[in-house]
Amino acid sequence: MDQQTSQGPGPEQIAAEAFLALQLPRHLTLTGLVGFVAALRRRRIEIEATTILNGTSVCGLWLSTDTREIILHAVTDSALHRQQFVLHELGHMILRHDELGISSEYADSLFPNLDGELVSRALARSSFVDDLEAAAETLADLLAGAIRDSTMEPRSFEQVFG
Repeated sequence: MDQQTSQGPGPEQIAAEAFLALQLPRHLTLTGLVGFVAALRRRRIEIEATTILNGTSVCGLWLSTDTREIILHAVTDSALHRQQFVLHELGHMILRHDELGISSEYADSLFPNLDGELVSRALARSSFVDDLEAAAETLADLLAGAIRDSTMEPRSFEQVFG
């Protein structure tokens, strides 16, 4: 029996199944996806760039309340980086990671006076936290692909002429 079978599906499979379950529309934009996830979560989603995250190992942060979801992300001039930061946090929302536990990034930001490693060990196994992050990033990549593939403009000769 392999490790994957004995411990359940890996992050890639979890992300792929979640992506398929969304049944996203054919034409998708980041704005449309944010609205879709807001409806799924039954809360409004607020997205804000913050310089507080610049220069840290955390590019984005998701905070969930009873009435809203808040995504904070590092300031960047790159629209693609910004999109990936937001998609990663949306991935956590879609995968309902708020119901599973707390990631080390959240622990560091919520408990800045405590050693991050200590908090991570106390809250969850590190492999569990790593799997959550891997699943969120894999789902973010799938969502980015769906946005990219749904653009109306052809990107190559083959797409225009088959």
